[in-house]
Order: sequence, then C-alpha cells, then structure tokens
Amino acid sequence: MLKLKDPRKGKSPNYSIRGTYRGIRVDKSCGTHKRSVAVAELKRLEEAIERGEYPPKEAPTDRGQPTFLSAAVAYMEAGRRPKYVARLIKHFGETPLTEIDQAAIDEAAIAICPNTTPGTRNACVYTPVSAILHHAGIKITIRRPKGAKGRVVTDWISEADARAIITAADKINPQFGLLLRYLLFTGLRLNEALRLRWEDLQLDEATAWVRRSKGGPASPVRLRGELVAGMAARRPQEPVGRVFTFGQGGRLKYLLVRAKLAALGMPAPVERPTGWRQPPNRLQWLNFHSFRHTWATWMRRAGADVKGLVATGNWRDERSASRYAHAVQREEWNRVDNLPSVEKKTA
Repeated sequence: MLKLKDPRKGKSPNYSIRGTYRGIRVDKSCGTHKRSVAVAELKRLEEAIERGEYPPKEAPTDRGQPTFLSAAVAYMEAGRRPKYVARLIKHFGETPLTEIDQAAIDEAAIAICPNTTPGTRNACVYTPVSAILHHAGIKITIRRPKGAKGRVVTDWISEADARAIITAADKINPQFGLLLRYLLFTGLRLNEALRLRWEDLQLDEATAWVRRSKGGPASPVRLRGELVAGMAARRPQEPVGRVFTFGQGGRLKYLLVRAKLAALGMPAPVERPTGWRQPPNRLQWLNFHSFRHTWATWMRRAGADVKGLVATGNWRDERSASRYAHAVQREEWNRVDNLPSVEKKTA
C-alpha cells in the first residue's frame, strides 16, 4: 500500500510517496508542498502501476544506449526541477547520451532560444541539460555562452528611499507594504516571499520557514522585530494559507510603480485594460529584486562577510555573494576623512 509522507523539516519541503503497490516498490518525491496536489499524484501513480506504466521503461534505441528521453524522465521521477525539460525532450528526443556533446548543446540553445540573451539560453538549455546529464552519471564540463550570467546588478536602495517607498505602499495597500518589508529585511526572492504560508511562521521565535527557489533546500530565516509585529497584526484567527495573497504578475508590478512614484511626489499612471506605462523617474531602475540587493548591501555594511551571506542560505556560493564587496569598499573610503591634512594650520 502506498502512503503519503509529510515534508521533512530541514531536508525537503515536499511530500513523498512510499510503500509497495502490486509488487512495485515506490520511494519518490511528489515535487510539491501542497497536500491536495500530492494526493492527486499518489492516485495517478497507483493508476500508472495498474496500467503497467510504472516504473517507466527505458526507451530502446538501435544502439541499445540510454537516451536523453530516458535520462530526462529519470531526472524528473527523482523529483528534480522539471522547468524547461519539455522543450529539451522535444529537441533531443531519443538521441543517445553519448552524442550529446558541447556542439549538440550549442546547437540546441540556438534552436530553442533563437532570439534571446545568453543568460536566457544558459537558464533554458545549458543549466538543465547539464543537470540531466550529471544525474545520468555523464561526466561533462559544459562551456556556457559568453555573458551567460548577464549583467551583474547590485543597485541598492538608500535608507531614505526605502522608507519613503514602504510608507507609500502602506497607504496604497497595507499587505503590500508588509510584503516590501519582508523582502527588504530577509533578502528573499519575490517568488520565495509569495510562497510563505502562515503555517511556516513561528512569530514567538521570530523565524519563518522558507521554501527556497532554484533548487535550494528549505531553511529558516530570522525576522526583524518590526516584521514580527506586522505579521502578528495581520495574522488571521485561523493562521493557515498564504500570507501574501498577491499573484506574481502585472498587478503587483503596478503597485510597486505606484509606491515609487508616490515616494517621489509624482502621480501614478492610470491603470487601464490596455496596460499602463511608467513615466520617467529617478527610481525607474528599482524592481522587486532591488530589495534583495539592498538587504545584502546593508548586511555587508553592518559587518557580515561573504561567508556570512552564504551562511544565511540566501546564496549558495561565495562567488555569488562576493558581488556585494562594493558595500565594504564604500565604508573603507570613509577613512579618507582621517588622513592628515596638508593645509597650513591657522593660529
């Protein structure tokens, strides 16, 4: 009999299925933290076993070799990230893994993403192909396209602007103001913040359990005092469900534009069914990810080093976190005021 196992705190945020059904042993992740979706996945798996479709049989080839299709299926069955995999399967199909080399991957990147940036090609093709091949035991070092990491952006918000934007957001929509505070004082990505549930909060301990994106493990984050107070004020009588009920789309971007323009004393663009356009302004560069850069910069200025930023779980390696060295350089330049003067001293 197959059973649904709850997420394991500190190991996986997702439900898993374990047990034996009709002689087939199962131990796999559901790939979701939603119980309703996990229940549906369990039922789908039982039906697949009854039809003889599970476990999946490796697609045969003329050469009798493992193919990209079989490797991709095994990759997803293991609970790995399925994003972009469908397009890769459509392109490579039953190509033997031994034929997928640097040239084949470069060709796939151009075919799948013909008119995109190197960063997009890296995310949609090079990264998932590398993950699938490594999961299949293929040792390959893939050269990423030049500019794959895109332009490194570390623009951060000044204290005065952050205060003005959040104050304006509170007036527009108190829940939106709380969301901006949460982004600013945790350094999380927007999609990570929007996944926060009341069940993930331990306000008496000033912590929140975060389901990380980009394949990172779930981990706790520390909540600043004003965040705890704001969450407590909005906590429903039965604290279940999402904390922030916004959808990740145009409406949320419009609220941020309104808050920015209000902070600058400018009128907001009229929201129409046909869309809206942000007028030129000093904070036009600022987006939701800017709050993450600001948190990292403020943390560095407060004394956190690169290892400290990685230890928070917001970055997986020191190379990514080292981009915020500019914050320390700025503090070091303040020492210029302590240099000796060459001006003549007046009596």
